[in-house]
Amino acid sequence: MKNKYYPNLASPFRVGNLTFKNRILGAPMSSPEMDSDSCMRKEDIAFHENRGRGGLSSVCLGLGIVDPDGRTHTKEVKLYDVMSYPSLKEVVNHLHRHNCLAVMELAHGGKYAGARSHGENTIPDIYGPNDEVNPEGLPVKAMTEEDIERITDCFANAAKFCKDVGFDMILIHGGHGWLLHQFMSPSMNHRIDRWGGSLENRMRFPLLVIEKIRKACGNYPIEFRMSGAEMIQGGYGLEDGIEMAKALDGKVDILHVSAGVHEDDDVFTITHPSMFRDHGCNVYLAEEIKKHVKTPVATLGGLNDPDQMEEIIASGKADLIELARQSICDPYFPEKAFSGHADDINRCCRCYTCFYNYLTNRTFCCAFNPVVGNELESFQAPPATTPKKVIVVGGGVGGMEAAITAAQRGHSVSLYEKAPALGGALRAEQHMPFKQDMFNFVKVLEGRLAREGVEVHLGHALTAEEAAAMEPDVIMVAIGANQIIPPIPGIEEGMASGKVAGLEALHQDPPALGQKVVIIGGGHVGAEASIYLDGLGKDVTIVEMRDDWAPDAYFMHKNAMNMYIRESGIKILTNTVAKAVTDAGLVCGGPDGEITLEADSILLAAGMKPDRELADSFYNAAPRVFEIGDSIKAGRVVDAVTQGYYRALDI
Repeated sequence: MKNKYYPNLASPFRVGNLTFKNRILGAPMSSPEMDSDSCMRKEDIAFHENRGRGGLSSVCLGLGIVDPDGRTHTKEVKLYDVMSYPSLKEVVNHLHRHNCLAVMELAHGGKYAGARSHGENTIPDIYGPNDEVNPEGLPVKAMTEEDIERITDCFANAAKFCKDVGFDMILIHGGHGWLLHQFMSPSMNHRIDRWGGSLENRMRFPLLVIEKIRKACGNYPIEFRMSGAEMIQGGYGLEDGIEMAKALDGKVDILHVSAGVHEDDDVFTITHPSMFRDHGCNVYLAEEIKKHVKTPVATLGGLNDPDQMEEIIASGKADLIELARQSICDPYFPEKAFSGHADDINRCCRCYTCFYNYLTNRTFCCAFNPVVGNELESFQAPPATTPKKVIVVGGGVGGMEAAITAAQRGHSVSLYEKAPALGGALRAEQHMPFKQDMFNFVKVLEGRLAREGVEVHLGHALTAEEAAAMEPDVIMVAIGANQIIPPIPGIEEGMASGKVAGLEALHQDPPALGQKVVIIGGGHVGAEASIYLDGLGKDVTIVEMRDDWAPDAYFMHKNAMNMYIRESGIKILTNTVAKAVTDAGLVCGGPDGEITLEADSILLAAGMKPDRELADSFYNAAPRVFEIGDSIKAGRVVDAVTQGYYRALDI
């Protein structure tokens, strides 16, 4: 029987003797941290199991390395070490509990290898197609015939290892700049022997890998990940991608078509699309390749909408959908979609919170999902021992999350918001095309508030005296923060006349700003505002007193903003201080002396500060008082949501 909501997306799909229960596959994701032997930890297993529990038809563990010299960092699974077997067997068993297929990615870093690993080689030998020096300054040896034979054998041995462990399928990583891709790429492979030059020669290495895996494993399902186009200067385009796919056609069971090369910062935001790119921006690669092959084709590229996925499958652009970040943001995405609750899906906003925390804090993290990374602790809103009367002051996302979680636990919850609408600071995002997924999160939380029976009072600036009179057991203060108004001559008069505006000007469509806009403050918020206003055709200049703009942005997101700004009309003046607001505009002092920037409007984005006086007034208004998010310290969405969730567990 077909699913009545998404009949194509929910339909089973057969690959050899495997049946995928639906068309949504979990794309490869590696662990941010592992134990000292590079084995899966219990928390890693719990993370992947939760993805499987949510309805994905398969979950792929990323970066299983086939050879010690192929490691790019120390957090990769050793598929050449029998000691990896127990933890991998455990994750396979946990996925199978939920009728979710287990897949393992096979990879080799090639010229990008060279991790100083746990007691293996202090500086391992590094191999690639050519003699060269890699970006880390380490020498790379051109692989000899013997090296090629040995490493292709390593792939075959690793595949056999995965089959023995119980993985249902393997995924060979032949894209994104890894070793196989290095041989496939005319921009990276400069050999003149039978392993380089023509496309036929460049495909010889990955085809030998596949041949040896088939010999070692028989009819074991193989997914092959390739970049449909490299997206770099001098790299191959879609035409070559099609020819590569044709060479692989019939030799593998799924062609997984991605894009780009990891090692290029700009292209990173294409391989892992930023919020400034269309959802499904890489689908066209799979769509075109599918016209030329008989092998089933999987696609991906910032997909987070089941309606769009349904259309991709229904129209024949691809046979399968691959998700990574969306399955972090909402692991229960498939289950919600197929059961008619698509309006309750947290849609990944592509903010790179997950990537940043993966690379720096070595944790799984999401701006919208406070549980991710803590699945082992099973913090799933346990029922309250004694139901209490709870008042939440503030209707931003932190306050909303706190109210929802408290209500789910059985408490009686009322939420008070002084503005006429919920969302707090995220109300400024509702008209920005690239922030729609972030504002959608507000709408999702609104729906959850209603379903959990939270009493919501809008347009009510609740005072501590009013709150105390209601005799609550708990008050949760989530009042947010106030904009910083720099002490600049003329700024008060400018605000009174409307020439100077705060971020609330962005709450309107179109924003209440003139044609020439000067933004005071070039942090994350000011930079995003400039991109929005530039997209509306306005003449935008940012004034930033520090020596760099957006130093508070995640570096991947800053790269994405920089790509836009480089090709826009946005002007950024760093090391420049706002000195006065005049009728003409903004007087500034900079490296070249004093200048006046003509402006019809001046937008304040100089930062936020907690309203401590208001927050402190609630201290003794109830037996227990908690503070959340920006009422403590101005921060990010992830801070507010996480604090709201866990404060509510403390009740």
